This record gives sequence, structure tokens and C-alpha cells, in this order.
Amino acid sequence: MSYTFLLIAAVVAAAVVLLVGPFLIPELHKLKFGQSIREEGPKSHQIKSGTPTMGGLMILGGITLASIIACDNDPGVALALFVTLGHGVIGFIDDYIKVVKKRNLGLRPRQKLLGQIIMAVVVTFVGTQFLGMTTELWIPFVDISFDLSYLYYVLVFFVLVGTTNAVNLTDGLDGLASGTVAVAAIAYTLVSLHFGMGALASFCVAVAAASVAFLRFNHHPAKVFMGDTGSLALGGALAAAAILTKTELLLVIIGGVFVMEALSVIIQVISFQTTGKRVFLMSPIHHHFELMGWKETRVVHTFWAVGAVLAAIGVWILEL
Repeated sequence: MSYTFLLIAAVVAAAVVLLVGPFLIPELHKLKFGQSIREEGPKSHQIKSGTPTMGGLMILGGITLASIIACDNDPGVALALFVTLGHGVIGFIDDYIKVVKKRNLGLRPRQKLLGQIIMAVVVTFVGTQFLGMTTELWIPFVDISFDLSYLYYVLVFFVLVGTTNAVNLTDGLDGLASGTVAVAAIAYTLVSLHFGMGALASFCVAVAAASVAFLRFNHHPAKVFMGDTGSLALGGALAAAAILTKTELLLVIIGGVFVMEALSVIIQVISFQTTGKRVFLMSPIHHHFELMGWKETRVVHTFWAVGAVLAAIGVWILEL
């Protein structure tokens, strides 16, 4: 394939974010779409209260326009964009309820779950019936696949729910989620190219470029947060890339930082409920390091580096 489309996708996605940001952020300020900071979080974060949220809208705009221009109406990319925008809508509604309706919990869990179930069914049905996707699961290292049959629908659901929520949990420090997603999306650009899926590679590089451009406004001290609008959408984009390339298990390695964040919450909850003791000073684990005395930027840059190493390992495993 021509790598021109990769460049076009990256430039368009980044340009949209960089051009829209200076106009969107003041509007979010005027609308008082400010982030509420939970009281049980690190005290140093209280200064961030009121920082505009829903900045994920500019990321979605960049990914969407880049996909339309550079991905040549590819049906796989259309499905990936459906998953991304679908989760973006769920996230937007959640943010809107929290910020405008002043209901801190946002959407109820069962409401989010219903939306994700619908998307999982659509992705699996469209993928298997129209895009030639099999219901096989590929096992890294041993390079074997086995057919899950209808259980593949369950796997897709867990990949979507697990990835979107893990990215959402990671979005707790300035630039942490956007930078880590960018690294994972670059890895999936290479994975897509490995399988000759050029259009999907353009989609993934658009996700990476939009995320990097968002750092212009989201790196410490953040001028805007992506909100659930962005974090759920970006999680959906990574999950879609893994599903379409049939590398669902590889996502566990490439997205290892997200896995670590989600596991820290699960471990903390189980430990506290069973023993009354906490394993971490605070979860997700990025807060643990903050309370150990690390500066926010040190935590973020360390997690980016870990994400880059894991992404490289994931791509290397694919080449074995």
C-alpha cells in the first residue's frame, strides 16, 4: 500500500484537534462544563476542579474526518468508527449528566452495559456475516487458533467493556490516557500493516495522531480533559483494532498499562472487602505513585515509557 494515506490520516486528525481546540475550550468554559474532582482523590487534584471536560469531542472530530478522507470507504474502518463513535456517544451522555445535570455518577452501569452489549452484537454480526471475520481466537507465542463459535460474541463483549473501562480508569492524570493510547494506537498501526490492512492502519494512525495533538491542551497543567467522551471512545477504537486484526489477546500486552490500571482497582476492592485492608495507597495505581511522593508528570512519563515497552513487545511477538 502507499504510505501516503497514513500521512494524510495523521495530518488531518492532528490538524482538526489543534485547530478546533482553541475554539472549543473557551466554549466549554462559557457553558461551565467543568470537571468535578472527587473528594477522596489526592488533595493536590482539587486545584483542577472546574477545568473543562468533554474535550474528547475534538479527538472524535479528528478521527472521524481522517477516516472519511484517508480510509477509502473501507467497511472494516466503518465498523471501527461505529464502535469509536458509539462509545463516544455513551461517554458524552455520561459527561453531560455529570456536568450539566449535576449527577455525579452519570449513566447507571446497566445503561452503559446495554449500549456496549448492542455494539458487541453489531460488531460480531457485521464482522462475521459481511467482513469475513472468523470466530477463531488466536493464541500468541504458540501461534495457534481455535474456533469459539458463539462464545466469540462473549469474547467481543468482554474486549469492548474491558478496554473502554480500563482506558477510562487510566484517564486520571494530565496526559496519561492520551499519551498511553497514542503509543498503543501506533502499535496497532504496525499490527494492521502486518496483516496488510492498510485502511485500518490509517484509522489507527489517526487515533494516535489525534491523541498526540490533544496533549497540546491536556498535558500538565491541563487546559481541558477528554472526559468519558474521549476515554470510552479511544478504548473502543483500540478494542475495534484488536477485534478486526484478530489479536484480541495481544491487546492485553500492547495495552498492558490499561490492564495494570484496571487490575489495581479490582485488587483494591477485593482486598478491602475481604480483609478490610488496602493493597495500594489509592487506586487506580497511578494515584498510588502520586501518594508515594512522585510528581504527576513523573508518573505520566513513566507510564508512557512502560506503555511503549509493552507495545514494542506486543509487535515483536506478532513477528515471531
